[in-house]
Amino acid sequence: MGKGVFRRVAIGLPYLWLLALFLIPFLIVLKISVSTIATAIPPYTPTFGDISTWLDGIRQFTFENYLWIASDSLYITSYLESLKIAAISTVLTLAIGYPLAYGMARAPQRMKPLLLMLVILPFWTSFLIRVYAWIGILKPEGLLNQFLFFLGVIDAPLIITNTPVAIYIGIVYSYLPFMVLPIFANLDKMDGRLLEAAADLGSTPLRAFWTITFPLSLRGVLAGAFLVFIPAVGEFVIPDLLGGSRTLMIGKTLWMEFFNNRDWPVSSAVAIILLLILVVPIVIFQRIQDRQEASR
Repeated sequence: MGKGVFRRVAIGLPYLWLLALFLIPFLIVLKISVSTIATAIPPYTPTFGDISTWLDGIRQFTFENYLWIASDSLYITSYLESLKIAAISTVLTLAIGYPLAYGMARAPQRMKPLLLMLVILPFWTSFLIRVYAWIGILKPEGLLNQFLFFLGVIDAPLIITNTPVAIYIGIVYSYLPFMVLPIFANLDKMDGRLLEAAADLGSTPLRAFWTITFPLSLRGVLAGAFLVFIPAVGEFVIPDLLGGSRTLMIGKTLWMEFFNNRDWPVSSAVAIILLLILVVPIVIFQRIQDRQEASR
């Protein structure tokens, strides 16, 4: 009896955590997104009071905020630009992170803790400070241009800040550990005898990699891709500091609506649409994966 109660509590705690930190905030934002803007604190209506006013509040719900977003090219362009930048950044992060994870997994056992610490080390400093550091590196009179001048590679400073290139550099640097760690976890537990057997059967190292190593690490690749792509879509700090005022991403648009325009209903609708864009495909993909696993 005691074990059964403990088991139900252990299973129920994560659901309570999700309820408190995900579902309830989501419902609050959803309620604001179907409200209308008002000159008040907070700046929207309706605000539910006692139960007797709930029906009047529900009657004031409106979907005009969603229609406004669908008809305004600013928001559509912001969504598309965010998805493009996040997708390219994810591919670049994978191209850099996979060789790093592969090298870590093949390193001697005594070296792996040190390599893991080096990957995690950037998290010991503030995210904001790390992004500001890239401004000092990439600006026209920064360390990168000074180093290239010293080598004689360039005659004029490279303009990297306030460009998409700077955004890609910032995102790849900031989220690289999220790609490396899941891939390393999969590669590290892979049975090395599989590669030995492939070599005994005449397989080349490259063919063994594509037929054995990469398929076995695919779960780590997908996990890393999700961990990079999802936060990169809604990224605000990196585009704002490295991309400049001309950068149009949905995180920056959301911040402007919320803090500059104080249009909480529209900004909440922007957040709800962004959440659906990210969550729905992931849920569908997970369902397909579960069905494939069940059919095996």
